[in-house]
Amino acid sequence: MMPPILKQVKDALGDKVTIIKIDIDKNPSAADAYKVQSVPTLMIFKNSETKWRQSGVIQANQLQQIIQQFV
Repeated sequence: MMPPILKQVKDALGDKVTIIKIDIDKNPSAADAYKVQSVPTLMIFKNSETKWRQSGVIQANQLQQIIQQFV
């Protein structure tokens, strides 16, 4: 459900953002490192700091507005 939403956000924001999707089943160490307990978990990083985090699906326009606060 999230891939088309993430693509829509990337298309709208272009090179201002980098979107990385991690399969926690294939990368359990990443899930442990970031304390991911539910899928999807969305996180925004800026300068190596977590600026925002939410578990659950969010609509593209809402996510885009949140991201724009940090770019």
